[in-house]
Formats: sequence, structure tokens, C-alpha cells
Amino acid sequence: MDFDIIRAGRAVLHVTDLEKSRAFYEALGFIETASDDEQIFFRGLEEHNHHSLVLKKRESPAVEVISYKVKSEKDIDQLAAFYEKQGTELKWMEAGSQEAVGRALRIQDPSGLPVEYYAEMDQAERMIQKYHHHKGAKVQRIDHFNCMVTDVEKAYDHYINQLGFACSEYTEGEEKKIWAAWLHRKPSVHDVAYMNGLGPRLHHIGFWLKDPMNLIDGCDVLASMGYGPAIERGPGRHGLSNALFLYLRDPDGHRIELYNGDYLTSDPDFKPVRWDLDDPMRQTFWGHEAPDSWFDEASEVLDVHSNKKVTLTEPKLKKRKPTFVT
Repeated sequence: MDFDIIRAGRAVLHVTDLEKSRAFYEALGFIETASDDEQIFFRGLEEHNHHSLVLKKRESPAVEVISYKVKSEKDIDQLAAFYEKQGTELKWMEAGSQEAVGRALRIQDPSGLPVEYYAEMDQAERMIQKYHHHKGAKVQRIDHFNCMVTDVEKAYDHYINQLGFACSEYTEGEEKKIWAAWLHRKPSVHDVAYMNGLGPRLHHIGFWLKDPMNLIDGCDVLASMGYGPAIERGPGRHGLSNALFLYLRDPDGHRIELYNGDYLTSDPDFKPVRWDLDDPMRQTFWGHEAPDSWFDEASEVLDVHSNKKVTLTEPKLKKRKPTFVT
């Protein structure tokens, strides 16, 4: 492969009320870079790029695109040639058509997810040592996407064998098929994860925190502001990834994970960690179950060409909530 994908870069979400969304994300500690009557651009405290999250005002909630940063303009052209050879329809977003982002390529990936590749984005001031602006959960940066797809092995093969991602951890069910997989380009546990389920949908966007206490700070601030019901799951520790987590639902139901404490995966001899689907320590190391909503609900995605919601399909493997065997 002739292209260099760096990391998960940004997500573009559709929301129904910008002011409600602004209040929620500001409570978490996101920094607003820019906004107008139709959209808001947010970034984390350590991010030097213009944004990692875009909220656009629309009639119904949806995911417009999930985006990966690549090394150079040349990598975008090489990705375009790769997808064109596969027969994938391309959508070019020319420089200037999106605020703060250079030329970008959008495609519908083999799982039906709307994916974008870009190399250039305007810079913004890093706020990492502007401690008087640190509040809420003190969100630092975007970390990963988690997607529900109908065929995890198909996504796994595409991103590993054709795009150069690596697998850190994976889950097998009773069929001895991959039920979920955590894939990365940066040297951490994941830039993207795929889970078996009704899809294609975006399960959540993960944002990195600097330390575990920020999870607690986030809970305290949300509760004090009346956002207690937005806390869906956690705080807790994942067995898979070893990270501490807190799952939240924004005013439109989009799921956000606050995340801290995974590990280095840069060594070429690193071996992926296998988990059994029914291992009670897999999803939550401490053993408590996730709510049904965590397994059943996710954000619908748009077609990059028609801008209409992609039709949902039942998964290839049996769709079920894991049975925790004790």
C-alpha cells in the first residue's frame, strides 16, 4: 500500500438544537474554535488542529462522516486511486468547501460507513497549559471511533489487509468468527473499532482524558448541571483495552466515550489479544453489565453522495447481548 493514514481525525455530527448541544459539550470541557448559526467547531485542550468535532444543525440527528488524517496530499491521491480501482465512487471536497479543512476525499466504505480522508487543517492555539480554561472532564483530544457493522470480518480484512491498520484486541463468539475488533494506525489500542450489530451505525466517538480523576470530575459537573441522565454507563474499566471509561449521550442521543489509560502497541511483534464474547471481564473488567441501550442503540449514518440515511441491515453473525458466565 502506498498511503499513510495517521489517526482518527474528526467527526461531523448532525444535531437538532445547536444551543443545547453547545451547553452539553462545553460542560465536558471542549473548546469552541468557531461557530455560526448552522455549525459549531470543537477541539480538545491539547489539539493544535482547528477541530476534532463538528456539530451541524439539521432536522434529524445523523453522522455525516468520520474522518482520518493522512500524512500528505499525495496520500489522498493514492487513496483515491486505490478506491477507484476497486470501483468505489469518490466524492471530492475541494479546499474551501469545508471550513478549516483542505482538500478531502469521501467514500462509503465496504461496511457502508461514510469515511473521509484529509491531510490539511487550519491550526488553533493549544490550550494544554491554559489551565484557567480547563473545566468539566478536561477533554484532551479525539481518540477513536467505534462502529456497528453487519460483517466485522469484512471490515477487519479491508482495514488491515488493504489500508494498513493493525489489530490490538479482538473478540470471538461461539461461531469462532470475529465478533468485534480494535484496529489502530497510531500506536495505541485503536483508532477505530468494529462491533457486530445492526448497521452501519456509529456506536460512539472516544475522546482522551489526561487522568482517571477527570472521569469523576466530568460526572460531578454533569450531575451538578442537571445532565445526570446523560450518563449511560460507567465510570468503569474495560477488560478489553484496559482503559477507564465513561459513556454519555448528548442531547440528540449521539454517544460519547470519555477514555483514559490504554497502552502502547507500536512494537512490530505485538500479538493481538483474544477475548471470548462471554468473558465477564471483557467489556467491564470489574464485571458489571452494560445496559441494553449500549448494545442496541447507535447513531445512523449518511450516504456521502445522496446525504440520505443509509439503510440498516441485520448482522451476519447472531445479534445478541453477551451472556456473562460467572
